Amino acid sequence: MGPGDTPRPSIHSSPMGGEPATVLVVDDDPSLRLLCRVNLELEGYKVVEAESVQSARAALDAESIDAILLDVHLGNDDGLVLLPAIGQDGPAVALLTGSPGVHLPEGATVIGKPFSIDELSDTVRELVGRERSSLG
Repeated sequence: MGPGDTPRPSIHSSPMGGEPATVLVVDDDPSLRLLCRVNLELEGYKVVEAESVQSARAALDAESIDAILLDVHLGNDDGLVLLPAIGQDGPAVALLTGSPGVHLPEGATVIGKPFSIDELSDTVRELVGRERSSLG
């Protein structure tokens, strides 16, 4: 940490309190999932990984998810097909994409690939905060 840097809290609570906030990382690239998991766990988040639309649906059914990082292109699948299942009242979502010019829903939170660890952390913190404010 350099001069003038603000220390980050090490534990990010779930909107329901107590437990760490849970982030679902949906990406078909195992190295990107690992990068996200390691860095988010270091910040105190619980991380659930999914490599496909099917495994993401299973995770959404099995876990209490506070925020989602969703790859737009999941191999041959379109990650955007998950948005209706998540719904407007579901966890806050950031879309991951390395494809400039891809058509995304208006107002979507987007993280362009490649991204920095700070961008990842800041976006997840914002998503979890958004989830908290929607519950209050």
